[in-house]
Amino acid sequence: MKTRIIQTAHTRSSTDSVRLSSVSKVYGSGDTSVAALRDVSLGLARGSFTAVMGPSGSGKSTFLHCAAGLDRPTTGTVHLGDVEISGLGEDALSRLRRERIGFVFQSFNLVPSLTAEQNITLPLRLAKRRTDTGWLNEVTQRVGLGQRSKHKPAELSGGQQQRVAIARALIARPEVIFADEPTGALDTRTGKDILTLLREAVDGLGQTVVMVTHDPNAAAHADTVVLLADGQIVEEIDNPSSELVAERMTHLGD
Repeated sequence: MKTRIIQTAHTRSSTDSVRLSSVSKVYGSGDTSVAALRDVSLGLARGSFTAVMGPSGSGKSTFLHCAAGLDRPTTGTVHLGDVEISGLGEDALSRLRRERIGFVFQSFNLVPSLTAEQNITLPLRLAKRRTDTGWLNEVTQRVGLGQRSKHKPAELSGGQQQRVAIARALIARPEVIFADEPTGALDTRTGKDILTLLREAVDGLGQTVVMVTHDPNAAAHADTVVLLADGQIVEEIDNPSSELVAERMTHLGD
């Protein structure tokens, strides 16, 4: 395991799934303005699992929102592959998020009236794309929902609902999956199962995963942990352990 101070990353490899270059995000104006991100540059390689951590108010949620095209940076650029998403219009940005980005949220965000299978394929229907039945079956089996695909969310446990959300994120074969506290509403054992699924998506499917979390045990499933403080990237931990992450978190700002 090693810990190192992160370097600016806008010169990183063109094989990055996501690249932020000198991104700042300011909310409000004048005396009431708040800088949530400050000149952040980072490249996230294809097929990698990155955890983003930091204390409350560090900017980790803003980082995810800007990287995923859910919010626009005040200055700087964000690229998804070779597309600068920070410069797209709303329609093009919505289409890109639907077709090239997967999301997994703490609150699952499933449609109650749809079955698990219908929730999984919803992004394809919204994009007017035909469902690849073979891929649907593989994704459903990979997340362990083979016997529950016809059940509605109310008939599923929290862990099963999050498995549906992961399958939904995978179904369109996105370039990157953004997970926002994906285990926050789950018990420890179920949360570990969900993290194992995300890890397998990276190792078995070549998926790129970016996860915001407050939990060092969750972060230890990632290849790299990026630590934020006061809107800036202050450190990057490769091959993290939960103990090392927890120790570094206690010293942020020292």
